[in-house]
Amino acid sequence: MCDPGDVTRGPAPSLALAPPAPLLRGFRVILASASPRRREIFGLTGVSFEVIPPAFEESLSKAALPRAQDYARETARGKALEVAARVFQDDPETPYVVIGADTVVAVDGLILEKPADQEDAVRMLRRLSGKEHGVITGVAIVVRRHGAGPTQEVLAFHEETRVTFSPLSDDLVREYVETGEPMDKAGAYALQARGAVLAERVCGDVLNVVGFPLNRVCRELTRLLLGPGQEVTSAGMGSDVNRRSDITAGRGDVGDRT
Repeated sequence: MCDPGDVTRGPAPSLALAPPAPLLRGFRVILASASPRRREIFGLTGVSFEVIPPAFEESLSKAALPRAQDYARETARGKALEVAARVFQDDPETPYVVIGADTVVAVDGLILEKPADQEDAVRMLRRLSGKEHGVITGVAIVVRRHGAGPTQEVLAFHEETRVTFSPLSDDLVREYVETGEPMDKAGAYALQARGAVLAERVCGDVLNVVGFPLNRVCRELTRLLLGPGQEVTSAGMGSDVNRRSDITAGRGDVGDRT
């Protein structure tokens, strides 16, 4: 059984979930990610969207951002803002919604991203063996409404799912790594594929482990867009407050799995 305190669920819903496609009608919708998994998950909404991979350099300091939640949120924010700046420069008239995301694994006080090579993947899986860990996806949504000029709204939040691995034999770890599947996955495994063999228990949003917490994203889009000009004044658990920024200022005052 999952303990409700084990996972990040976000703020209690105050609005009924709206259908995403009508909600986003009139906006140019952009997924700031090169991940085919995020593209597939977001596509389940029926929303028409573009994919623009971010050019944001993922080099944030883990020393400055030691909490995995903050690290993932800020990386997602950087991706979304970088793409939004390019979109505005190319087309300053069309309203847009840009969504960026970043997924990391947190265990033993460490932040695990994608493995650098096969031996790094082996080390990661050995560390996760027999333990519970957190899978955190940071998400940033950048909205520029019709007639807003260079002003845009930025909302960043994170979702966390708790995953427990069975104790893993070294033979299983190496056999799995040799399939190549872990090499482009945070924490060196894919829960939606062969990596499912490793997981004994999952508490929270399974799609979050894959890299995109679809329900949470749709809830936050409902809160942002259902009322024209609506401000998000209460972040709730795992959310950053909504902030307004000037696109021409770059990251400016908006600071707090590509």
